[in-house]
Amino acid sequence: MDQVFSASDVDAAAARLTGVALQTPLHHNERLTAATGCQVWLKREDLQVGRSYKLRGAYNLLAQLDDAERAAGAVCASAGNHGQGVAYACRQLGIRGRVHVPSTTPRQKRERIAALGGDSVELVVGGETYDEAAAAAADHALRTGATVVPAFDDVRTIAGQGTVGIEIVAQLGRAPEVLVVPVGGGGLLAGVGGWFAAHHPEVRIVGVEPAGAASMAAALAAGGPTTLPELDTFVDGAAVRRVGDVSFPLARACGAEFMSVAEGRVCTEMLDLYQVDGIIAEPAGALATAALDGLDLRPDDTVVCLLSGGNNDVSRYSEVVERSLVHRGLKHYFLVEFPQEPGALRRFLDEVLGPDDDIVLFEYIKRDNRETGAALCGIELSERDGYESLWKRMEASPLKIQLVAPGTTAYRFLV
Repeated sequence: MDQVFSASDVDAAAARLTGVALQTPLHHNERLTAATGCQVWLKREDLQVGRSYKLRGAYNLLAQLDDAERAAGAVCASAGNHGQGVAYACRQLGIRGRVHVPSTTPRQKRERIAALGGDSVELVVGGETYDEAAAAAADHALRTGATVVPAFDDVRTIAGQGTVGIEIVAQLGRAPEVLVVPVGGGGLLAGVGGWFAAHHPEVRIVGVEPAGAASMAAALAAGGPTTLPELDTFVDGAAVRRVGDVSFPLARACGAEFMSVAEGRVCTEMLDLYQVDGIIAEPAGALATAALDGLDLRPDDTVVCLLSGGNNDVSRYSEVVERSLVHRGLKHYFLVEFPQEPGALRRFLDEVLGPDDDIVLFEYIKRDNRETGAALCGIELSERDGYESLWKRMEASPLKIQLVAPGTTAYRFLV
């Protein structure tokens, strides 16, 4: 197929999606408006069918298949959200579908794929990353003739996802000064950014990636899509090892600027969205708003953040809280060598810990030789500034204490 994209493709996609995709709300956010001094609006694609924008691209592609292609079926790889969009579209269009997801896909997303697809879709779980799932989907297509429905690397998918931009302008009544878009494989940014570049080139577009999966930044540095050697899959909806060959030049051409956000910062924003705003966002859904405190914004700016998805498994919140505490400097881990003598632990509590320091993890190995015993100790502080004084007391203590620093091999066993 000819992979030429234009803004008119987005307009055509909007017509196909009428009555299928919801026009999701554009909500003004008081918390972020107060924090930034700008007028911040959230485009609530977490309220879309399948709780993400992915339905738009999947349906737009599948609706354009001819009779022979429909009869051969469809297949896709997904981190979860795209699979839900494909499942729903297949069911609506009467197409047999198959969805491959990696084992890291949250259970909640797997269950929703099965529910939205019903008897029309087969769910296959395998591999640890999106890229492994994509390889399995491609193999199935070669063997059966099924049409591959890319999550981001096809102009039909890109055009469907770009329809979010049309709605933003219609709902706001004008184009915003700043549009902040989460970036995984680049399809959403290519579609929305391409439409804005054609119709409202004055808009400042910011693409936001998770720091542990910054494949767009790597592509820009290399001059083309390149494979990341390592990948943090926590922000599963945007954890793509390599951006698309089709989406990359389109995303670059829209004139966007790019930035990355630490996974811990994303977790903190997820908690703020939930506790303050009453919004359940998945990690990728919180990327855009998590980036606001790192942007240089003008007080009179109208800023629209695209909240891309709300498929978050409640069982993940313990990890979300943990990562947020570590990111904010409120939780630290230490290896402590205690002498094998009465009162050693009591002296640690009285002389090293502050009155507001809380031990949240203590795993004690009775002894590693005749004189000492090691303990892994997790300490939660009431405020970030308390760490410096805590460490000074540790250095002054006769105990041997070692910080388990973020990024070390030992630390990865904890968080």
